[in-house]
Amino acid sequence: MNANQVYLHTGTNLGNREANLQRANEWIEEEIGPIEQVSKVYRTKAWGITDQPDFLNQALLVGSLLSPFELLERIHAIERRMGRVREIKWGERIIDIDILFFNDEIIDTEKLTIPHPYLHYRNFVLLPLMDIAPGLLHPGFKLTIAELFANSEDTLRVEVVK
Repeated sequence: MNANQVYLHTGTNLGNREANLQRANEWIEEEIGPIEQVSKVYRTKAWGITDQPDFLNQALLVGSLLSPFELLERIHAIERRMGRVREIKWGERIIDIDILFFNDEIIDTEKLTIPHPYLHYRNFVLLPLMDIAPGLLHPGFKLTIAELFANSEDTLRVEVVK
């Protein structure tokens, strides 16, 4: 059975942010599948609710045998294991793991939307994706990540950390 090509985005703005990303990557490999590609780490101001610490963000390509809904369950388990509490949408968090793409599938249910519905609005998602998949085609928009980034109206500054 061929592994599903899953693009994830990880973000953190509480505690030791670099360690949080590393720990999330370790648990993603344990619980979801091998990480095939990793972007640079980027820093950005918070998006949505802006009165909070800066975020560190990263994009990953993971090979996984899980279904999209099994993947979502495992992601939520990793977030809980790391201490994430979901209180305020776009609020501070020790870790946030989003499914950006699952193969070239389009899923739109109450529980799960793939591709991620906001990814094309957020340079802090698009820039890390540009590191690992600039030519990846968004199955809904029929535009590559590079084209989505070129068309982005997001003015939030995104800086490479490492």
